[in-house]
Amino acid sequence: MASAAEQLAANINFGAFSKATELKKRLWFTVIVLVVYRLGTYIPIPGIDPQILEQIFEQNRGGILGMFDMFAGGALSRMTIFALNIMPYISASIIIQLMTTVSDRLAQLKKEGESGRKKINQYTRYGTVLLATIQGYAIAVGLENMSAGSGSAVIDPGLYFRFTAVVTLTGGTIFLMWLGEQITARGVGNGISLIIMAGIVANLPGALASTLELGRTGALSVAFILLLLVMAVSIIALIVFVERAQRRILVQYPKRQVGQRMFGGESSHLPLKLNTAGVIPPIFASSLLLLPITIAQFTAGNAPGFMTTVTAMLGRGQPLYLALYGLLIVFFCYFYTSVVFNPEDTADNLKKYGGFIPGIRPGKNTANYLDFVLTRLTTVGSAYLVLVALLPEVLISRYGVPFYFGGTSLLIVVTVTLDTVMQIQSHLLAHQYEGLIKKSKLKGNRR
Repeated sequence: MASAAEQLAANINFGAFSKATELKKRLWFTVIVLVVYRLGTYIPIPGIDPQILEQIFEQNRGGILGMFDMFAGGALSRMTIFALNIMPYISASIIIQLMTTVSDRLAQLKKEGESGRKKINQYTRYGTVLLATIQGYAIAVGLENMSAGSGSAVIDPGLYFRFTAVVTLTGGTIFLMWLGEQITARGVGNGISLIIMAGIVANLPGALASTLELGRTGALSVAFILLLLVMAVSIIALIVFVERAQRRILVQYPKRQVGQRMFGGESSHLPLKLNTAGVIPPIFASSLLLLPITIAQFTAGNAPGFMTTVTAMLGRGQPLYLALYGLLIVFFCYFYTSVVFNPEDTADNLKKYGGFIPGIRPGKNTANYLDFVLTRLTTVGSAYLVLVALLPEVLISRYGVPFYFGGTSLLIVVTVTLDTVMQIQSHLLAHQYEGLIKKSKLKGNRR
C-alpha cells in the first residue's frame, strides 16, 4: 500500500502548482538570476581584441580550454567578466573540505551546527577570492603572451591591463558566488550547480548545430551521428536509473508501553543512494585538472619545457589525463560520501530513538554494518561515474565531437535537473500539506 506522502505526490497537478504562490516566486527568482548570469557572459573585460581572441580559441577548441569554456558557458572564449565562472569557489570548497579532515579547528567547527557551517562558508569565500585573484593574474599574463594572425589578444598590455583584468575577473567570480547562494536560499535547487548547468545548456543548440554541420560536410558519417545520439540517450537513461537507485535498510522500532497504551512496533527504511556523492566528484575532478593546465596553456608562450610537456600529456583523450580523471573521480566519490554520511552518527541516532537493524546489535556493530554497505554502494557508484565520464571522452578526443555530448556535461545536466524537480515537488507537497491542515482546522472549529 502506498504511503500518504506517495499518494499526495501522485495527486500533484497543475492546479496545485497554480496555487503555490511561494513556489512561483522562487521559480521566477531563479529564472531572473540565471538570465542575469547569461547576460554577464557577454560583457567582455576591458582591453581585449575580440577578433584575435576568437582566432586563438578556435585553434585550441579541442583542448582543455574548450572544456573549461563549456563549464563557463562560453564566457572564457569571449573573455567576459564571468570567464573564471564558479570554478575558484569549487576549488576553494575542495581545499576547505580536505582541511576539515586534518585540521582540528575546522573539524570542531563542522560539529557546531549552523554557526560552524557559516564560519566554514566564510573561509571558503576567502579562499575563493584568493584563488580567483591568482587565476585572474595568470590569465592576464597569459593573454598578453597570446597572439594570432595580425596582432596580440591584448590591445595595450601592461600593469594597468593586468590590474583591471584581475579586479574584473575576481569581481565576476565573487558576484557569481553570491548569485549561487541567493538561488540556494531564495530559489529552487543548488545555486552553484544550476549556474554550471545553465552554462552547459545554453551552448547545447550550438553544439548540436556544429555536429550536424560536421555531418553535412562529411567529417562525420550519418550513421556515426545517429550512434552518438543513441549513446547520449542511453547515458541519460543510465544516469536517471542510477541516480534514483537506493538500498533500503530495514529499521525496526520496538514496542513500548506508556500508561495503558502501546506505542512503537513499527518499521521503516533507511535509504542509501547508490551514488551518494552525486555530481560532485566529476566537477571536483575537472576543477582540479583544469586549474594547472589552464595556467600552463595561457603561459605556453613563455612556459618552461616541462610545463609544455605536462600540457601535452594532459590533453583531452591522452592516457595520463584519462587515468588522473578517473582516479580523482573515485577519490572524491569516497571522500564526499564520508563527508555527507557518517555511519557512527547515524548508528547513535538510531540507538537514541530505540531503532535497530534486525540481526545487527545497536551501536558500533550497526555503524560497522552501515559503513560496509555504504562502501560497497560507493564502489559501484564510483565505477558508474568513471564509466559515464571517461567513455565519451575517448570518442570526443578521437572524432572531435563537441564536449556538450560528453558524459560529464550530460551527468551535470540530468542530475541537477532531477534535484531541481525534487525540490519543486517538495514545495508542492508542503503547500498541499498546509492546505490539508487548514481544512482540518476549519472542520474542527465548525464542530
